[in-house]
Amino acid sequence: MRPEELHAACLEPNGAVEERPFGPETSVFKVGGKVFALSRLDAEPLSVSLKCDPELAVQLRATYPEIVGGYHLNKRHWNTVRLDGAVPERLVLEMIEDSYDLVVAKLPRARRLALDWPGERHRPPPGT
Repeated sequence: MRPEELHAACLEPNGAVEERPFGPETSVFKVGGKVFALSRLDAEPLSVSLKCDPELAVQLRATYPEIVGGYHLNKRHWNTVRLDGAVPERLVLEMIEDSYDLVVAKLPRARRLALDWPGERHRPPPGT
């Protein structure tokens, strides 16, 4: 995956924005004001840090040496993925989507609805 492909994939979901609060070299991708991905797009090798379900995070790390606990992040909830081609691109795209979904799921219902988040359609109504 090339930097421009990673950049596009992180900005594809509804409401995703890029900010650079840590300086011009680090892209921080957010939805609803919450971070779901971070990357230094000019780094060699290219990598991205993504939120992940803790159980899945452990499984992914055991399967792929290129996936490690989040660099400078809570390693229980974040993975850093080295994008050198060893991790299938389809899996990286799924991990980006999962990270976004984990963040959106925690947003207030009105914000989820405003994003037209597909996960909202699969959630039971409150109180059921």
